[in-house]
Amino acid sequence: MNILRNMLISAVVLSLFAIVGTFFVSYTFDNSIDRINENKRLALLKAFHVLIPPTVHDNDIFNDIIAVQDKELLGSKKLVNVYRARKNNQPVAVIINSVAPDGYSGNIELLVAINYDGVLAGVRVVQHKETPGLGDAIEENRSDWITKFKNKSLLNPDKKGWGVKRDAGEFDQFTGATISPRAIVKAVYKTLLFYKEHKDTLYE
Repeated sequence: MNILRNMLISAVVLSLFAIVGTFFVSYTFDNSIDRINENKRLALLKAFHVLIPPTVHDNDIFNDIIAVQDKELLGSKKLVNVYRARKNNQPVAVIINSVAPDGYSGNIELLVAINYDGVLAGVRVVQHKETPGLGDAIEENRSDWITKFKNKSLLNPDKKGWGVKRDAGEFDQFTGATISPRAIVKAVYKTLLFYKEHKDTLYE
């Protein structure tokens, strides 16, 4: 009887520990998700303000959005966010959250900012899994490579120039890492094509 009673007590104690532990894990997870989402939002806002300074628009870019879909030009079969910048209700620019699907280690998520006239305001990488020390030079805090897209357009350079130098294009690649920059150059060019085709409807 003592053995059974001890086993029962042990089972009850372990169950209580499991219940309490599950509660705290769940509570911590819920709070962490909120913090993670808020940190992502702040990081996006910071990137938005770098690409399209607050002085050139007067609307809330973060909430003035539409969702679009074009697997061929935007790199994802999922809906992609387009953030609109306006001033006095007039279109200023868009930031398209497109994807370079053929990075060395998978998808490279981008913010491609395009002025109303079709000229790039800038490009930033927001998420990737590229190799540390090689492919991660696509990040702004690793090198200035990503900043070279500013002021480029479908006409500057021409179609042949929209590639890395190894492919006879105008954009640099990294020593020992060509796939990552090649994927981004291709994705930015396709995003510009998407903008050209849908410019008017994107601001509606």
